[in-house]
Amino acid sequence: MTSEAKLTHELTDILGDLIGIPSTYPPGDTRKMCAYIRARFESAGYICETKSCAPSIDNLVARVGTGSPQFGFNCHIDTVEVGDLGDWLSDPFEAVKRNGAIYGLGANNCKGSTALHIWLGEEIMRRGGPKKGEVVFTFTGDEERLGPNGMRFLRESDALRPDFLLVGGPTQNELITEERGVLWLRITVTGRAAHGGDPQAGDNAILRMMRLVDHLRRVLEPRLEKRVNGEKRSTMNIGRIQGGHNVNVVPSSCWLEIDRRLLPEEDVCAAYDEVVEILADVNEPPESFSTEFLTGTNGFSPKKDGPGIAALAAAIEARRGLAPNFVNALAVSEGRYFADDEIEICNFGPGDGATSHAANEYVPLDQMVDAALILRDMVDRYLGF
Repeated sequence: MTSEAKLTHELTDILGDLIGIPSTYPPGDTRKMCAYIRARFESAGYICETKSCAPSIDNLVARVGTGSPQFGFNCHIDTVEVGDLGDWLSDPFEAVKRNGAIYGLGANNCKGSTALHIWLGEEIMRRGGPKKGEVVFTFTGDEERLGPNGMRFLRESDALRPDFLLVGGPTQNELITEERGVLWLRITVTGRAAHGGDPQAGDNAILRMMRLVDHLRRVLEPRLEKRVNGEKRSTMNIGRIQGGHNVNVVPSSCWLEIDRRLLPEEDVCAAYDEVVEILADVNEPPESFSTEFLTGTNGFSPKKDGPGIAALAAAIEARRGLAPNFVNALAVSEGRYFADDEIEICNFGPGDGATSHAANEYVPLDQMVDAALILRDMVDRYLGF
């Protein structure tokens, strides 16, 4: 068996184990996943700690070495739900190999990269550990709902303070070094209930919401059209709305949630304040509506010639014979919690993000092998073995 064939077999086995451990959100239970990963890292010689601030959402931190620089790795280990089981060609909790890929729930997002990081962690120790600095592997839950109990919790509890953070995810082994910020906010409107047969006797909260949103769009959308940086755009999406409780009742309440994506140079708090200021100028009673900041983080755009990104780019070029591509991110990653720390952040891993969260999710094995060899070379270039 060739070395790459052996590597393929090892990665396939690890990924098969991971797919067989359900970690769907909801409920987002990552305890069994963390237990499996912790056993492997402890056997390899890492100092491990399972950290949690919410029931059933475990996060694992595994470290080796001391001092600077600190090289942080991250993969989220929760997945979305199966969806319609009839759309799957095989059991979503069983890894199936076909057409040179591994199929199963989370194979692409993000258990493929998790398997890769487990192999890499063990490989680092097989080669004697880092010659300098510290390596910290993190495996986190609560990502699929953009929740606070995963990487945000680790960041706030000082579980890691990386100089370079590599987030595993489906980038087709290209580099994502820039990421837009994200803001989620809610607008809540109140009115006065009345019988649906006499709407004039009430104060329709849904109609008030429509007036508020129409005003917000007319003012904000022309501004956003001018906020462009290369292929990145500042955007607003009205994602959810709910109002009323019965069709024959004038609705007394309505709420709506907005997703704002921000250019790296925009500030998330300023973006929220901008919405509040626009709505304050609408011709509605101030006490009839309110806004709420749900969650949000700034974007990031580190220098592409920093030591960590440069080492990864060199490793990619050595493996492929071609310089890497720097691509734009559509979604957000766990790197966002370190956006204000002025560190190097990069998303890198096998798989195509466009196939995430879909039935018959898969990750190509050749990309997993390439990513494993690239990351091993990168660690050697950055810290040495």
